[in-house]
Amino acid sequence: MDLFEQFKEKIQKQTQTLVFPEGEDERVLGATVRLAQDKLVKPILLGDQGKIEAVAKAHNWSIDQLTIIDPKQYPSADLNAMEAAIVARRNGKTDADTAAKWVKDVNYFGTMLVQMGKADGMVSGATHPTGDTVRPALQLIKTAPGSTHISGAFIMQKGDERYVFADAAINIDVNAATMAQIAIQSAHTAKVFDLEPKIAMLSFSTKGSAKSAEVDKVVEATRLAKEMVPELADQIDGELQFDAAFVPQVGQAKAPGSKVAGQANVFIFPSLEAGNIGYKIAQRLGGFEAVGPILQGLAKPVSDLSRGANEEDVYKVAIITAAQALVQ
Repeated sequence: MDLFEQFKEKIQKQTQTLVFPEGEDERVLGATVRLAQDKLVKPILLGDQGKIEAVAKAHNWSIDQLTIIDPKQYPSADLNAMEAAIVARRNGKTDADTAAKWVKDVNYFGTMLVQMGKADGMVSGATHPTGDTVRPALQLIKTAPGSTHISGAFIMQKGDERYVFADAAINIDVNAATMAQIAIQSAHTAKVFDLEPKIAMLSFSTKGSAKSAEVDKVVEATRLAKEMVPELADQIDGELQFDAAFVPQVGQAKAPGSKVAGQANVFIFPSLEAGNIGYKIAQRLGGFEAVGPILQGLAKPVSDLSRGANEEDVYKVAIITAAQALVQ
C-alpha cells in the first residue's frame, strides 16, 4: 500500500488537531481544506480572517470546517495565560515583556498551542525559514527525553521500497554522541513508518578497512547508540560503507555475521553534507520520492516545510505530522 494511503487509514481513526501558522498562504489553505474534507486532520489556521476568506473565495473553497485564529484578536485572558506559560516554561530565561513579543509571532503562537495541548502538532515553513520554525519548538516544546539535539530525516520511497536517511537537514557538524542520538531518533521514525529498523552507521570504511578520525567517530557513535538503547543493539551496525549496508552480497563479504549489513533500511550519515548529497542523489538519479524533512527528537511533533513546497507537499507533511502525533 502507498505510504500516504496507509497513513490516512491510521489517522482517520483518531483525528489529530494541527496548527498551521501560515494560514493566509494559498498553498497552506488549499491543503488544509483538503485535509478537513478528507477527515484526516482538524486544522487550526493562524492569520487574518478577512485575508483567509478572500483567498478561499478566489478559489471557491469552503472553509467551514477550519478553525481560524487571528493572534491579534485573541482574547486578552487567553493571551495572558499563554504569556505566563512561556515565562514558566523558559524557567527564568525569558521575561514577561519578551513573552508578550513572542506571542505576536505566528510561529511562537502556534508552538504554544501545541505545548499547551490545544493542538497535537504544527506544520510551518511555507513562508518562513527553517530557523523561524525550529527555534520556537526548541525553546518551548524542547527535546524529547534522551535527546539533546534534533535532526532531520527523509523517507525515501519508490514502489514498495522505503528507507530512512538522516541527518539530511539540521546538524552540520556531527560528533559521535550526536550521531548516536540521530540513530535512535531515526529508529523511532522508522517504526512510525512501519519499518522494523536495521540501522547502518555510514562511513567510507567498513569494519576497519580504513583508518582515520572520521572512521573512529562512526565506530564510537555505533558503540554509544547500542549502549543507549540495548534492545536495539542487534539492529545497529557500523562502520559500514553504503554498498556494504545495502547490497546483500557485499555486506556478507565485507561484514560477515552482521544482522544489518546488506539489509539496512535506516541510513545514518556522518555529516550533513553527506546526508544532503546522498538523499538528493537517490531522489534525482534513483527516482525516489523524498518525503521530509521530518524533524526528529522533539517532545511533540513540529514539521518544517520547504519554502518551495506546493499544496501537495503541505498536504503530505501534515499527514506525516498527524501520524507522528499518534505515537508521541
